[in-house]
Amino acid sequence: MGFADLSIAEIATDYSVPVEKVLSICDKLLIAYKNPKTRLALEDAKAIISQIVSETHPGDTSNSVGETEVT
Repeated sequence: MGFADLSIAEIATDYSVPVEKVLSICDKLLIAYKNPKTRLALEDAKAIISQIVSETHPGDTSNSVGETEVT
């Protein structure tokens, strides 16, 4: 398991959400942490970011490279 070299606080800053929101997502996804400076495993960081994006853009139909899917 690799590390993303991102902390909870950095993700909160990068995605303009409160640290408490990211901590809440960690709790929801059962991701262990000690404090907002905790460095995350790559898989955990990706899961948190995915959750933030899905909550802030619920109707988004773009894929990971920003291309719009045809429906």
